[in-house]
Amino acid sequence: MIRRRGSALFTSCDMKNGILRMGGVRLAAAAAVLAFMTAWPGTATRVSADTIESALVRAYQSNPQLNAQRAAVRATDESVPQALSGYRPRVAVTTSGGFQHTDMTFSQGLPGQGNVLGRIKGNQTPVAIGATVSQTLFDGFQAANRTRAAEGQVSAAREGLRVLEQTVLLAAATIYMDYLRDAAIVEVQRSNVRVLEETLKQTRDRFNVGEVTRTDVAQSEAQLAAGRTQLMATESTLITTRANYRRIVGNEPGQLAPGSPVDRFLPSTLARSVDLALTQNPNVTAAMYGIDVSHLQVKVAEGVLFPTVTLQANVQKGYDQQLTLPTQFAASAIAQVSVPIYQGGAEYSLIRQSKETLAQQRLNLEQVRNQARASTVQAWGQLEATKVQVKSAQAQVEASEIAVNGIREEAKAGQRTTFDVLVAQQALVSARVALVTAQHDRVVASYAVLNAVGRLTPQVLKLNTTVYDPSVHYHQVRDSWIGLRTPDGQ
Repeated sequence: MIRRRGSALFTSCDMKNGILRMGGVRLAAAAAVLAFMTAWPGTATRVSADTIESALVRAYQSNPQLNAQRAAVRATDESVPQALSGYRPRVAVTTSGGFQHTDMTFSQGLPGQGNVLGRIKGNQTPVAIGATVSQTLFDGFQAANRTRAAEGQVSAAREGLRVLEQTVLLAAATIYMDYLRDAAIVEVQRSNVRVLEETLKQTRDRFNVGEVTRTDVAQSEAQLAAGRTQLMATESTLITTRANYRRIVGNEPGQLAPGSPVDRFLPSTLARSVDLALTQNPNVTAAMYGIDVSHLQVKVAEGVLFPTVTLQANVQKGYDQQLTLPTQFAASAIAQVSVPIYQGGAEYSLIRQSKETLAQQRLNLEQVRNQARASTVQAWGQLEATKVQVKSAQAQVEASEIAVNGIREEAKAGQRTTFDVLVAQQALVSARVALVTAQHDRVVASYAVLNAVGRLTPQVLKLNTTVYDPSVHYHQVRDSWIGLRTPDGQ
């Protein structure tokens, strides 16, 4: 049976009968439990190893998909200064220059019949420099509504980043536990092969002295071949898991410390979890911002129907524009009011379209809330189920170990056959694999609940890392009037 000695897990499998002793080396009846996995609260690790928290930190810092989404949010930040440009003046400077030849004759009377009074002939190089400043004074509140819509888009993009952050952290926690599970199952199968090899050796020895038949030997050989096949299959699975660990976390898995559930960060009841999911799940909050943006897009579309008031100032200086005018200067300031009457009906269609989009976003919010509620209930149910599964699997391992020991002793006394021993051994292996899997599912389910309620964040998990703050870049670019370089120098 499994018991605790100090703070580590041990097994009380009887070693005196040689059942789990191969050349003085223990076959880990508990290879799945000792080497595996779940450090429940109070369980200590005796050797230095990577922890699940450090894996989450690496994934949070270096996952390329997450970093790409952060760049996408920074790109969305630029929509706010673009919208604010509607408040700002537009300035244009023009200049012109060239060559001009003039030949003019002045006369009285009809052409060719009058007296020639004078003639102007010459070359000049006219140059003109001018500036135009245009300022919109009123545009039907379009600039204001565009700015508010852009701010809503930024907020929605941040919630989308939260979704991906939680997805990456959940994937990192899952692959961490996957590797522990698969490594433990490999050790279970390797231990099983050692036991079957010893069983085959003992069966052959008994066959040589006439205690068993050739059938018993064949059964042992077949079971050993099957055990080796299972071992190779689990090793292949472990290789795949290692590659996925590298893809998600960013480094090769080394010696990994046990992972533990995060129940301490979870709501106390299912009802509380659902309430949190409906208010804090980033998918829900992103959908809320989507409604705000769509509402403001309706206002922007309606702004086209309002009058537009603009003020334009022009200044121009010319040199050598004409032979008789060596310099010329002009300045003007004009206010213009434009009242739209009818523009083909496109503006009305756009307003109707924006209203339908708003209705769609409201319905989408209900769908997202329903999905968040369903995901939370499902994750909570899985968590509760895994708690029972772990206890059942532990009891199954304890009973299977007792059964294997008893059947082997009975086989020695002739009350059991070799087939009975092999069946019991396989049942024990299955029980250990089930325990490893249940412990894995127990930890992953706790992270899944935290993800469903929208709290799978570095702050809640208290990860030792600098938390990425998207508002820093936003405030750096929001009021920028000019500049080509990004805040990070690109």
